[in-house]
Amino acid sequence: MYHCCESKIGPSVLDCDMAALASEVKRVLDCGADYIHLDVMDGHFVPKISFGPYVIECLRRHVPDTPFDCHMMTSEPEKWVVETAKAQGKKGGLLTYTFHLEATEPRGITQEVIDSIKANNMKVGLSISPATPVETLLKYADQIDMALIMTVVPGKGGQSFMEDMMDKVRTVRKAYPNLDIEVDGGVKPATIDKAAAAGANLIVSGSGVYKAKDMSESISIMKRSVEKLGNGKSDDELTPVRHDY
Repeated sequence: MYHCCESKIGPSVLDCDMAALASEVKRVLDCGADYIHLDVMDGHFVPKISFGPYVIECLRRHVPDTPFDCHMMTSEPEKWVVETAKAQGKKGGLLTYTFHLEATEPRGITQEVIDSIKANNMKVGLSISPATPVETLLKYADQIDMALIMTVVPGKGGQSFMEDMMDKVRTVRKAYPNLDIEVDGGVKPATIDKAAAAGANLIVSGSGVYKAKDMSESISIMKRSVEKLGNGKSDDELTPVRHDY
C-alpha cells in the first residue's frame, strides 16, 4: 500500500560523540538528515540516563531551523512538557514531543498529556513498545501528528530489528494513510526495506548513520527505500545517492 507521507531520516544522537553534540548534529545534517531524534532517558522508564530538556534547549541555539523529535523515554512525561517546549525555536512546528503510551495509559492521563503538548504548541508523537498492542495507540491516532512503533525494546542494548513489529506499522498505515509513522530500533540500510514496505516514512537510525563508513550514502539509501517502496516512486524520481567524499 503506497502512501504520500514524505520520506525523512532522523539520526539518533545516542550513537554520536555526545561530548561534541552540536557538531555531531551539524555533521549529519550536512550529510542529508531531515530531522534529529533526541532520546530522553530518565533511568526509570528505561535503565539508562541520557540528557534532559536543558540540553535540548542549548542544542537549539546551534541549529535553530532543524526539526527535533524528542523521544521521552520517561516514567512521567507530563512533567517535562513545559521545559521541553523551550527548545521549540522561533519557528513553529519544529519540535515533536513523543511520549510512551505505557507511561500514561495505566494512570489514565494519556489524553491529558496530549492536550498539554498541544497547549504548548508542539506536535504530538505517541509511541508504543513491542509488547503493547497497536489497538491501544489507534484510539488516539486522530489526535496525534506521529505514531512511533518501537522495533526494539526501549533501553536494552544489543537488540536486532524486530520484523514482526511491521504488522503494527501496516495496521496504522491502513487505518491512517496520511499519518506520519516512525520506526526506531535496529533500522539501517540492511533492514530499511522491511520498514519502508510496511508503510513507515520517518526512519530513526543511530548506528546505521553515525557508525556508517559513509553517512551520506547510508542516509540516502534509507530515504530512497521509503520513496520507492512506500511512495511508489520510479527509480528516476528517487533522491540521488550521496557520498561523504
